[in-house]
Amino acid sequence: MTKPPLYKRVLLKVSGEALMGDQQYGIDVVTVDRIAREIKQATDIGAEVCLVIGGGNIFRGLSGAAKGMERASADYMGMLATVMNALAMQNSLERLGVPTRVLSAIPMMTVCEPYIRRRAVRHMEKGRVVIFAAGTGNPFFTTDTAAALRATEMGCDALMKGTQVDGVYSADPHKVKDAVRYEKLTYMDVLSKDLQVMDTSAVALARENGIPIIVFSIHNDGGFVNVLTGEGRCTIIGEAA
Repeated sequence: MTKPPLYKRVLLKVSGEALMGDQQYGIDVVTVDRIAREIKQATDIGAEVCLVIGGGNIFRGLSGAAKGMERASADYMGMLATVMNALAMQNSLERLGVPTRVLSAIPMMTVCEPYIRRRAVRHMEKGRVVIFAAGTGNPFFTTDTAAALRATEMGCDALMKGTQVDGVYSADPHKVKDAVRYEKLTYMDVLSKDLQVMDTSAVALARENGIPIIVFSIHNDGGFVNVLTGEGRCTIIGEAA
């Protein structure tokens, strides 16, 4: 019998790159479906789940700006990429029978609902998965910051960051063989050691509101539910390590 979740309401942050699968670009439907199944498993054990998905698999604002585009315009393009990813995830979830709503910080009524905090909370209370698209709706803010902001607004018990590795390391474990993996860290550890788990504004916002950040691998089957129930391999970032 599966244990009940340690965290009742959580925000799952997934990078756009996680949706690429083995591709170099775009959306891999098989990968999106697998992540959707992980989310369904979480809702099946009673967790309330909302998501923020990055857009780096389609367009990254910083990369566009580095190549000469105006940063604000590049960031808006990146926000639109997150809407595409959100709609793909919504489609996968609803094919699994999970009621899902996409709420965008940039209004586009034809394809999704505008972000209204009270409406989003109501959707979650009714057992729907809510996907927050278009970041904060403002340029110069990352989807990490959007995730911390929405987690705070929704009153989430934890911010779960699904990454390419099973926790936080002292360096990129794919490049540095003797990189040290951390079980627990404080918010200040992350900031002072410049561990680049999330950008500094996201970590600071989580710290100010006492929301733990839990970093785990999005690529392990059943990993999301295992971490939710306290059994998975992860790094927990909080007030005291």
